[in-house]
Amino acid sequence: MRDVFPELVSELTALLEEEGEGELAVRARDLRLVAECGCGDDFCQSFKAEPYPAGRPFGPGHRCVSLRSSNGDLVLDVVDGRIMYVEVIDREPLVDLRGVRPE
Repeated sequence: MRDVFPELVSELTALLEEEGEGELAVRARDLRLVAECGCGDDFCQSFKAEPYPAGRPFGPGHRCVSLRSSNGDLVLDVVDGRIMYVEVIDREPLVDLRGVRPE
């Protein structure tokens, strides 16, 4: 993600640091695109950053981290300290994640 969408990674890193989420900020620098959301909604550019744990998409150890972006909504689904899913909602098409091939 850092090579393809450096602006998004930089924004996520800065917002996480502002929220006191230093460990997640470090992890955000190495985000991967495993799969796009696939919902097809025009307002959604969300993506899966890690394969889900076997047998469950989320569960124990899951938390949501909402970030205060000035450009739409950014919400991270975190499981056991790993960023699993990045919700990118109602954003200007600064980055368009749709159609990018997963790693």
